[in-house]
Amino acid sequence: MKRVIFDTDIGIDDAMALLFLHRASQVTLEAITTVSGNASIADTTRNALYVAERFGIDAPVYRGASGPMGPALGHGFPDFVHGKNGLGDIPLSEPQRTAGSLPAAEAIIELAEANPGELSLVAVGRLTNVAKAMDLSPRLPTLLKEIVVMGGLFGYRSHRGNVSPVAEANMAGDPLAADRVLGSGAQVSLVGLDVTHETIMNEAFIDTLARTAGDAGAFIHDITRYYFNFYEGISGARECPIHDSSAVAYLLHPALYYCVSVPVRVVSEGIAMGQSIMGENAEAYVSDAWLERPPCNVCTAVDGPAVVQLYLDTLAEH
Repeated sequence: MKRVIFDTDIGIDDAMALLFLHRASQVTLEAITTVSGNASIADTTRNALYVAERFGIDAPVYRGASGPMGPALGHGFPDFVHGKNGLGDIPLSEPQRTAGSLPAAEAIIELAEANPGELSLVAVGRLTNVAKAMDLSPRLPTLLKEIVVMGGLFGYRSHRGNVSPVAEANMAGDPLAADRVLGSGAQVSLVGLDVTHETIMNEAFIDTLARTAGDAGAFIHDITRYYFNFYEGISGARECPIHDSSAVAYLLHPALYYCVSVPVRVVSEGIAMGQSIMGENAEAYVSDAWLERPPCNVCTAVDGPAVVQLYLDTLAEH
């Protein structure tokens, strides 16, 4: 059984990932922690509470960081991707549930200390909450079983960044936090654009969910109208990568991915801000930036159709 803390800037693809975790029989969701990114912290927290309440997810929700730890690439929120409310601008009722009293970083520490070596942290937004928790509790990396991050980009199969030619949005949204977490010594796996761009959902995928996944399928259909409109404007096709749910797929079935173990740094300034860079030959470089950095597990290839089928099978109502 996987016991999971889900750290999220909950927008459209985050909501899909949360429902993936909720429906996975081998997962117990221990907490949802929110961070700004796809929308403001007020909106991402409201969205987490809304989805949890609507779908009977019992895990407590903790509100986290409202902004990055340091310089970041860009300003504001990508409402052109996720809508002004972060969930494709579908009508949202105000949830009756409220967030827990602890800030997200402190909640992560409390849960990890109470369950040493037992918890997987799946982070699908900026890593601000996780980095803050590590600053408050330096032994946190040894308390968590693993951290699975949706983020990063390394240029496999000529994939490029989504907020600059070389940067992925979660890394670029808080580069200092990302570099802190990736160098912490925790068991970190990076599920980045190299593999999410090989894992595609289209209208047939959404139609299947709408037919087989009950209210969850109807909800996903509704929120992805806005999402598909954005991607259609870029590519001309009503299809898009499965980003955040790929981190969940890796957690559930890592054998669907090919990975390499390498130290990784994240650029925190200049035109390459947010770029994630491997240091596979650290001793050979003039720069010592990768020396004594612990390795991360970086996903470089994926069986994309199998991930799509895993999502469909997990959400289908039987």
